[in-house]
Amino acid sequence: MDKLSLQRKEIEEVYGKISPFELKDKLIDLAEESKKSGTHSLLDAGRGNPNWIAASPREAFFTFGQFAVEESRRVWSDCDLAGMPKKEGIAEHFMDFTKKHQDAPGIELLSKMINYGIKVKGFNSDDWIYELVDGIIGDNYPKPDRMLQHIESVVNDYLIQELCYNKSFKGKFKTFAVEGATAAMCYIFDTLIANNILSKGDKIALMAPIFTPYLEIPHLPRYNFEVIEVLADETTEDGKRTWQYSSKEIEKISDPSVKALFIVNPSNPGSVAMKTETVKQLKNIVENDNPDLMIISDDVYGTFVDDFRSLMTDLPYNTIGVYSYSKYFGVTGWRLGTISLYEDNVFDKLLRQQDEDKMERARRRYGGISTNPDSIAFIDRIVADSRQVALNHTAGLSTPQQVQMAFFSLFAIIDKENIYKQLTKDICRNRKRLLFEGLGLDLQLDPLDASYYTQFDLLEWAGRNYNDEFVQYLQENYKPVDILIRLAEQSSIVLLGSSGFHGPEWAIRISLANLNDESYSKIGQVLQKVLEDYEKEWKESKTT
Repeated sequence: MDKLSLQRKEIEEVYGKISPFELKDKLIDLAEESKKSGTHSLLDAGRGNPNWIAASPREAFFTFGQFAVEESRRVWSDCDLAGMPKKEGIAEHFMDFTKKHQDAPGIELLSKMINYGIKVKGFNSDDWIYELVDGIIGDNYPKPDRMLQHIESVVNDYLIQELCYNKSFKGKFKTFAVEGATAAMCYIFDTLIANNILSKGDKIALMAPIFTPYLEIPHLPRYNFEVIEVLADETTEDGKRTWQYSSKEIEKISDPSVKALFIVNPSNPGSVAMKTETVKQLKNIVENDNPDLMIISDDVYGTFVDDFRSLMTDLPYNTIGVYSYSKYFGVTGWRLGTISLYEDNVFDKLLRQQDEDKMERARRRYGGISTNPDSIAFIDRIVADSRQVALNHTAGLSTPQQVQMAFFSLFAIIDKENIYKQLTKDICRNRKRLLFEGLGLDLQLDPLDASYYTQFDLLEWAGRNYNDEFVQYLQENYKPVDILIRLAEQSSIVLLGSSGFHGPEWAIRISLANLNDESYSKIGQVLQKVLEDYEKEWKESKTT
């Protein structure tokens, strides 16, 4: 058996047994092997890493870094060694720097960002600039450990602008800067368990299809939750999936024994934001049936939907907001994310209502960091737990990362005309159009579609374009993994199956973010050819 055949056999054997992202690596190996014998190049649309970056805030960041080093050398300069920057007079030094370096990359944007802190936020200029300088130099532990104070304030402005549609809240959000949304997920799960708000065997709900780790983490031995899946089962009159949730599915959450709800909104892989009717139903359930429901909403794709509203907007008391900068700004390698919690929230309420046994366990856990551990807020427990409590004094995202996060936030805030946002939306939407043109299909516009991913359901296509007999033929003669293998083997195209996200078994997920525009035309054309081959084989089978 040749190497290609062995790789194909291995993929068939592990399909459905391992994470789709682990399967993707095996498909890449198959595609790479196939590429050696052909003229086509590898097209990996399996992972959602964008192929663009936000350049302007990076230019400002690196130019500001030069200023920060100058400030360090101003204090002490001995060959390769410099001192720690000082606060006094630093704002005046910055003004001199901008005048002296008017042609430096990003200097105009940098000045606008600094002025936002001084003129709009009312920060003391020395305090504000010093926090950024000391932060970008990275010579001190993060203090406060949850997030640097001025940076938290501007990051919250960004999150409210992009995820809460500039809604005014009576209270404030507290934000914890973390190493991307993946770290946020790990920290939240751990703190829920560590504080006995969730216990092994408790019932939680997942809105599916959903990002695979949300499916895998609850079943780990540490958690072993009972998982209720709320399925995006809604279809149009002609049978096309909308990736929305029917009222019947949402009703599952009204059961008070469902203690927590995990959501990716807009969804992954559906890439569609939750419709208003669903949000209203959720609000009604929380108000009348399940008031202590804990909601964890991952809103990473929100910036790709016009006028997006996170559940943090409508259910701030019940919701933890998770956000990652990675997709919007092309910054996956920086690992920038946030956990945000409204100051009046159900998590703190549940802590206050615990019985004496659970509270005593928490006192033993957090007693080393506070003489009054009962008063430690839930979000601050997440911070402590992120360093196993004992190392709480070293908690917090690295300060250079926090400064970069602040610069991205300020860049978006200052962009009043949303020029950058429109660019990223146009990229995704245009690529989806090219893909569907390659497939020979009409693209129906949906204002709630982020267009960061798209899903193509082979059985849905077969039923709409042919008949149930063709659908039955495919199911009896092929496995869903066959189409992924054909694409990798014949054309070096790597896509992911939707079933790994608990989506339709015969659907495939295509990332619209990480390849050049023309590649999506090719993927569409190759995929159409594969579909035509299935059709041809079916028709031939009927004549033999």
